Amino acid sequence: MDPRKYNIYFHTHTISGIIIAALLYVIFFAGSFSFFKDDIAAWQKGRSEVARDFDPPYNHLLDSLSQHYNLRGRNFNFYLLRQGQGSYVDMSVSQDTTVSKPKPKPQKEERRRGRGRRDNDDSAYFRYHFSDKKAGDYSDSYDMAEFLYRLHFLAQLNQVGINIGTPFGYLVAGIVAFLFLFALITGLLLHWDKIKTNFFLFRPMSKWKTVWTDMHTVLGVIGFPFQLIFAVTGVVLIVNYVLLTPFANLLYNGDSDKLYESLQYNRSVKVDYTYKPMNGTFDMDAMVARWQNEWKDSQITRIYIRNYMDESMQVSLEAKPNPNANFAGSGYATVHVPSGKVLEEKSPNAGGNYIDTVKSLVYHLHFGDFGGTPLRIVFFLLGLMGCAVIISGIMIWLVARDKVATELRKRKFNFWASNFFLSACLSMLPVTAFTFIMIKTLTHVDQSVIYNTYFYSWLVLGIYLMALRNLPQMNRHTLLLSAVLCTGVPIANGMATGLWMWTTWSQGAFDIFFIDALFLVLAGCSAYAYTRVNVQAKPFQVLGRA
Repeated sequence: MDPRKYNIYFHTHTISGIIIAALLYVIFFAGSFSFFKDDIAAWQKGRSEVARDFDPPYNHLLDSLSQHYNLRGRNFNFYLLRQGQGSYVDMSVSQDTTVSKPKPKPQKEERRRGRGRRDNDDSAYFRYHFSDKKAGDYSDSYDMAEFLYRLHFLAQLNQVGINIGTPFGYLVAGIVAFLFLFALITGLLLHWDKIKTNFFLFRPMSKWKTVWTDMHTVLGVIGFPFQLIFAVTGVVLIVNYVLLTPFANLLYNGDSDKLYESLQYNRSVKVDYTYKPMNGTFDMDAMVARWQNEWKDSQITRIYIRNYMDESMQVSLEAKPNPNANFAGSGYATVHVPSGKVLEEKSPNAGGNYIDTVKSLVYHLHFGDFGGTPLRIVFFLLGLMGCAVIISGIMIWLVARDKVATELRKRKFNFWASNFFLSACLSMLPVTAFTFIMIKTLTHVDQSVIYNTYFYSWLVLGIYLMALRNLPQMNRHTLLLSAVLCTGVPIANGMATGLWMWTTWSQGAFDIFFIDALFLVLAGCSAYAYTRVNVQAKPFQVLGRA
């Protein structure tokens, strides 16, 4: 390779990688656990979703709401969760002015409301769990699965109060995804000439710089296809607003809602209210069961009710096919309830278009939901492999610059930067295990409890590790903590709920069993790695302690 091109690739790869190192590690680590989002939710609730089969009691939900609200003329949006265990429910004020007096429309900058019951009218937004027939606002229903899932695209940063016209966390995650894509391409170009000769080259008995370099190169090349897929799909999913805004301005006169509707992200169902009561009753359970039976090998994802119990009442349903039956597709149906007439229908198992194909490809590749648990385990391991590539990259960067000839102030900066990055990254596993244990220990768990437990323990452990100023010792501490705390996760679950691993296995509660088994495997790997760290590597003496 031409030396000039090599230097360009080398420096751009190094700079882009080191800028995003810590945040990218957080994204990969949290994203790896997010592949088991449904399993984690079941584990926390102590209620398996795979060991039971039930029909969602929509009628019971509407009857319960009718005890507190006059439902006539209201609109309902049901955003169903995966596995059908629950739904987010958005209930509007009534279209009937004798039931709900219309409120003035808020200003554009005030339209985004918090989740939960709204204080300025009698609308409501809540999460409803079908198994125990309980409702709660977003904060009360918040669980560790939601936390890790949202952490993997830095959604928590949206709450820091930085107003730049778009959610701050999403913007940061989008920038990280772009820089990660850039680092991947430059890294591949950088190692292209030596891929054949060095692909399987790993020299664990050599000096540390060689070990880190071999690990970074080998794991980086092996995991390149996976990482490229996640970089591209992550960019599309997290910054689609920025990407689509020019098209909304050009083709839809700035109306982004119409653009998203054309791309099948949402559906606008507008029905004129007639003020004529509907004759008879409405059996929502029967209607949903009918279409679920009509659309075999598919899952209903959204339900829209318009003008409840009015002569104009309509119900719309959206569905997605199971990936093993049809990789790409979407379906919908709209029914005029009083007459039972089907106004429009599209099967999710046939008639897929270009938009269905592209969207399904992006979603399935990013979430790994098309191959069952075995594929999610593979994606989980590849995600952790990405974490190892990041750690080894930080070490290469530090070792290459820890030279006597380098100015002392630069060596200090390099050490502190690496010390900060590594303490933030390596502490995530023990902090995650500790939070899982606390979830089973505390009597009440909601969003604020999970936030405080995770972030404060992360802060305390991170500061402690940074104060060590000794990278090998930091490694040993985190490995030991990880081994102990990961072992404590299934123990805490068994003691708190009685769902020991042998119990969940015998009951067929494989989602709960899997999370306990996962942490036991992580504990075993951490313990093995700890025992292998017998000889302490040479610490960096610029600020380190011998």
